[in-house]
Amino acid sequence: MSKLPDFEALAIFAKVVEMRSFAGAAAELALSKATVSKAVSRLEERLGARLFNRTSRQLALTDAGQRLSERAVRLLMDGEAAENEALAQSSVPRGLVRLAVPMTFGVRVIAPLLPEFLRTYPEVSIDLHLSDAMVDLIGDGFDAGIRIARLPDSSLVARRLCGMRRYTVAAPSYLKKHGRPTHPMHLAEHKCFGYAYLSTPGVWHYVKATGEQATVRPSGQLRVNNGEATMPALLAGLGIADLPDFIVGDAIASGKLEVILKDWKQPEGAVHLVMPSGGPRPARVEVLADFLAEKLGRARRVAK
Repeated sequence: MSKLPDFEALAIFAKVVEMRSFAGAAAELALSKATVSKAVSRLEERLGARLFNRTSRQLALTDAGQRLSERAVRLLMDGEAAENEALAQSSVPRGLVRLAVPMTFGVRVIAPLLPEFLRTYPEVSIDLHLSDAMVDLIGDGFDAGIRIARLPDSSLVARRLCGMRRYTVAAPSYLKKHGRPTHPMHLAEHKCFGYAYLSTPGVWHYVKATGEQATVRPSGQLRVNNGEATMPALLAGLGIADLPDFIVGDAIASGKLEVILKDWKQPEGAVHLVMPSGGPRPARVEVLADFLAEKLGRARRVAK
């Protein structure tokens, strides 16, 4: 005997009991009458007992069938309830979404958007995990994560939310004291701050409109695992950093930081929502993805 109960046969048996007819159960389950009959016969053989006394006009439960029917009907009802609940979770935005987001982007950009989302979807909850470390979405049980980079090949499903410019910046006081680099290779002569979670840590890549490329390995006194942590040292005029717009945009606009190497660009990355692959996603995840795509895409269009 199989270690697992024959749940299919038990469910079909329960439906026959409910409909008081093999033909009625077959119609209700969208199965052939032969399939229903074989399932009941399989169950009888497995249990070593007849479950129905069949005549041409009547279908009656035996004593064994009567004893089994209550449990089988309860099993069928529990299974239908579990399936209906799962379907409701998939089709109606409801339940918990575990979302992993880089620290500063999460605090500055994602968190301010959440009140509107939570008001719009009152039955959805967000577990917001803030860390610049590359989390294992599947292993750590996350529904989705935001990554700001040029994504490597991955088994994850990625949805582009918006572009994200990076700028190489320094304070006016630093440039006045140490001079302004005009070529990426000049960065080797300057104090530069490092970021631990770049896709290529310790390496900055540049390209010019003419197609010329440069790769440098700058060094300095400070290395961080959160880009915003470089801001005090940057503003104090102690070095140069390469950071995304959401961290340095305001400081550039106010003149506290200046963009250097304007003729050179870092390959532009993007903000992606990444999700485990395989199967349809619950409605709560889909509506969050659509909401973020609409809000971040609109903000990016306005910024341009």
